[in-house]
Amino acid sequence: MVRAMSTTSVFELDLPLLDLDLDTTAAERVEHVRRVAETTWIARNPFGFSVLHYADTLAVLRDKRWHSASGKIAEMSGITDPEFLGRRRESILSMEGDGHTRLRRLVGQSFSPRAADRLRPFMREVVNGLVDQVAASGRADVAVDICEPYPIPIICELLGAPKEDWKLFSRLAADVLRIFDGNVIEELPIIMAAQDELDAYTRELIADRRHRPADDLITSLIAAEEEGDRLSTDELVMMVEAVIVGGTDTTRNQLGCSVALFANHPDQWALLGERPELAPRAVEESMRYLGAVRATGRFASEDIEYRGVVFPAGTFISPGLAAANRDPAVFTHPEVFDITSPAPEQPHLTFGGGIHYCLGAALARAELQEALTILSRRMPNLELDGPVEWKPATAGIFGAQHLPVRFTPS
Repeated sequence: MVRAMSTTSVFELDLPLLDLDLDTTAAERVEHVRRVAETTWIARNPFGFSVLHYADTLAVLRDKRWHSASGKIAEMSGITDPEFLGRRRESILSMEGDGHTRLRRLVGQSFSPRAADRLRPFMREVVNGLVDQVAASGRADVAVDICEPYPIPIICELLGAPKEDWKLFSRLAADVLRIFDGNVIEELPIIMAAQDELDAYTRELIADRRHRPADDLITSLIAAEEEGDRLSTDELVMMVEAVIVGGTDTTRNQLGCSVALFANHPDQWALLGERPELAPRAVEESMRYLGAVRATGRFASEDIEYRGVVFPAGTFISPGLAAANRDPAVFTHPEVFDITSPAPEQPHLTFGGGIHYCLGAALARAELQEALTILSRRMPNLELDGPVEWKPATAGIFGAQHLPVRFTPS
């Protein structure tokens, strides 16, 4: 147990090291973190420190002195390429202070639950089309056949990209997201080429929408105004990239995590198929129990004292969202997965918290609710058809690489 009787540097504490052994299973890694969290609220990790309890995780997320580390991915990955480093621009995902507040204020309405709800009929169309391809066989690799292709058409529809460009958009999004794959140095040329192509494509789309407004996100962002303030073209391009980075891998991986979880709880899957009104609760409970975003990154913008411990400026810390979501001090039965249980007083932290709370949370909730409702109805008696192949622990967003299942054919 960490007991700081006086102000002490975090680097002087005798802390356990979180073991991210890639040879262990996902369940074993979760159990390891849970055991460590029983004895301490903070532990070391290969990059800095991890916060493991709900109250402390939330405190870090809400403290504006802890800045988002998403802008430091290149640095932490060992990238020194001057061309890549020189092209980086500020993103809403990593901005702080007044600039971040301004952007959130301008774009907030474009990401409201009401805006997400307009896409629900299209979400259902996409999911049903994907299930149609596997329904007769009664077998599927859910990660490959459904989760992987699901978000891109919705993001394209959201942005107003024409259907004939979906394949192009899918390729560009996949290549841009290689930055999270753990092999970023070798793939830099592919990433940079995709960034350039996406930048040019987005600017053309923005120019077109300025002359021909439509019912889509880009038109909404162009029209966003408060006291005469508007987004510049560069800011519009940045927002489109943020939508891709923040709304593609997260959704597909969370859907995979949720289906894998339900495959091990067939009674819950059957219940959801019978009672679609449980979908909102099913999404929240599955995100709590097995969230795709296991942790996030922050660094100290100045010397920060918390619980008698000093974190010197520059210290990297990882708020442990997954560990916090199983904290018995907050959740009555944290190790039980039950979509009929009452919503807890405190929400899960998979969407984060504080000023960087997920901007696309409403869209993600809608996508997951619609997908789980249709899958539970059209893929009854779902069970695993082999071992789940999980992504490595070092992946930025956790999820299933392969998720073989069988179910009653239709």
